[in-house]
Parts: sequence; C-alpha cells; structure tokens
Amino acid sequence: MKTDRSKVKRIPKRGSYDNEIIYSILDKEFICQIGFVHEDHPVVIPTIYGRKEDTLYFHGANVSRMLQSMEEGVRLSINVTRTNALVLARSAFHHSLNYESVTLFGQAFLVQDDKEKSEALRIISDQVLAGRWEEVREPNAKELNVTKVLKFKIKEGSAKIRDEGVGDDTKDYELDIWAGLLPIEKTYGRPISDPSLNDGIEISESVKKAADEKL
Repeated sequence: MKTDRSKVKRIPKRGSYDNEIIYSILDKEFICQIGFVHEDHPVVIPTIYGRKEDTLYFHGANVSRMLQSMEEGVRLSINVTRTNALVLARSAFHHSLNYESVTLFGQAFLVQDDKEKSEALRIISDQVLAGRWEEVREPNAKELNVTKVLKFKIKEGSAKIRDEGVGDDTKDYELDIWAGLLPIEKTYGRPISDPSLNDGIEISESVKKAADEKL
C-alpha cells in the first residue's frame, strides 16, 4: 500500500497503510470523489461505490464520461472522507477538524461477466442501504444493458486520521474563550412515503433499521 505517491507527508503519524483500517473507513461511507484527467483537464466527480474485500465497484450509464475514461485505463485518484468533529480552539489559527480519510491510486477495469456485474450492483446497493436490494425488483436485461460496472483493486493508498483535542499555544490557554470539540453526527430523518404507494404498504425493514430513532 505504501509508496512514494501514497506516503502521508504532512504529519506522518496520522497516516496508516493498514488494509483493515482503510477498509473500515471505506465501509462507513458510500460516496467517493474520483479524480482523473480528461482531454488534458483535471476532473473530480463524486460517485457511489461498494466494497467487497479488496475491490471497489462503481456503476453508471454507458454514456458516462467518467466510466468511459475509466474503461480506457486512465489513472485514478479516489478519496473518501468522513468528518467527525470541529476542533474549536481559542485562536483562529489552531482551529481544525477531526476526520478519517482514505486516498487510493490505480486503474479500474470493466466488469464483463454478467454474474459479477449483478453481484457488484447488489454490493453497491448494500453499501448505501443494507438489505434494500432484497426488497426491490432487480434490474432487468434492458436495464443491465445500459448500465456499466467497473471494478478497482485496492493496491496503493493510505488512510489519514485526526482524532485529537484542541492544541492551542501555551499562552492562549489563559484566554477566557470557550474551546473544545463539536461532534458531527450523520443521522437519517423520518422516512417520507411516496404518495402513490398502494394502500397498506408499510415502511421497508431496511429503512426502518436505518431510521429507527425517527419511527
């Protein structure tokens, strides 16, 4: 995992190259930012992903510029970041952020096997909302034909984590200014049913589980 390109240079102690740490961060999110060069211009596009072991899967329309570029073998930089808390110091200079991030490098390849393609779509669906795939109609042949799936092997990259408190200058600790952490929490709101639902349809189990506190 550790290379000259993936090595964390700014505050190296926050870096990690351990696969399990990288996987754990990836598993907490489902949106990544993919950077690549298209027609001599840098482009960054957010997209949904799913992970299985050392592989990330992406999907989209056959006409997607990003997926077409990925299929052609363009080199990618992929980032996932989870923000955990604002670090509010006494001085403006020492304000910071607690976070977990992963940056990966490599290339993606087209999934051509129909069975793997269908499984990849399930993996992506479960990354977003576990259990939803089993509750809905699966893609039909026409839908699969207009959908492209690519896979990316996790081989080169690093995690970077800040999980610390406030670090003010010594003299600033005497200031009468509140300082501390303001946690950032990701929660789901109360589900809103589609008004065109047939009578008697209850909220799906996957949604109930995700929004349990709001029901």
